[in-house]
Amino acid sequence: MRQWIQDAATQLDAAGLFFGHGTDNALDESVYLLSHALKTDFDFKAFNLDAPLSSAQEDAVMDIIKQRIETRQPAAYITHEAWFAGYPFYVDSHVLVPRSPLAELIEEHFQPWIAEDKISNILELGTGSGCIAIACALHMQQTLVDACDIDQAAIEVARKNVAKYALEQRVSLYQSDLFRDLPQKKYDIIITNPPYVGQAEFDNLPEEYTHEPSLGLVAGEDGLDCVRIILREAIHYLQPHGILIVEVGNSQRAVEQAYPDVPFTWLEFEHGGEGVFLLDASQLTQYSDQFID
Repeated sequence: MRQWIQDAATQLDAAGLFFGHGTDNALDESVYLLSHALKTDFDFKAFNLDAPLSSAQEDAVMDIIKQRIETRQPAAYITHEAWFAGYPFYVDSHVLVPRSPLAELIEEHFQPWIAEDKISNILELGTGSGCIAIACALHMQQTLVDACDIDQAAIEVARKNVAKYALEQRVSLYQSDLFRDLPQKKYDIIITNPPYVGQAEFDNLPEEYTHEPSLGLVAGEDGLDCVRIILREAIHYLQPHGILIVEVGNSQRAVEQAYPDVPFTWLEFEHGGEGVFLLDASQLTQYSDQFID
């Protein structure tokens, strides 16, 4: 097993693959793919790492490595599984592969940014697989979560994950283009990882990204089409004590240039990740004139 892991990593590296959908190097991706092929945990506790594999196990390992190299799909689309905030989620090519630093915020119950006893309703915009909304519900047991996506196919994926964790009574799904078709309701937290990639940047992304739905990635020429709407409309859906959290990744500089007078709080993460800003309801009100087109 030890040698198979190393050999698979060598093959993945030699194929010139891009790693950025849950792992960032060939060795970790090898461990992930082989553990899935052999139906075991990532630490391979069920295996003697120096014992030979059966012919059936060898076939399973070779097949999954071949798929990853020949199709250049993100590994999560091959395994139909991605982990987020400590939980596995079903994914397919209708949704982005979960990889957001927002998991760290959720695991920490959004502390210290809002009093924990004031978190009862959360809205997620652009839910995709539903992982953010579901993780919020799993980590904060007294919280109700609404989540929306413009794409009905994505909603169906999210619905599978809601059912997987039996959260139908606490996580509600809506097909909506951001706020457009949501119920008029106030939330304590609005959280979103919206499309934020500019068209030119998208055109130059590695091949792995072309397997993801462009609807979940591209947002106009500068990547801010969705962010502009969110900044303008969020105040109408936030409680007075509420907070807005938006991941914009590499578009952080574009946001700062577009709104130079707005005091965004850019969050830092212990486990890596950047380009996430926070504004509270009072700031959204104070700078509302900045968000009018």
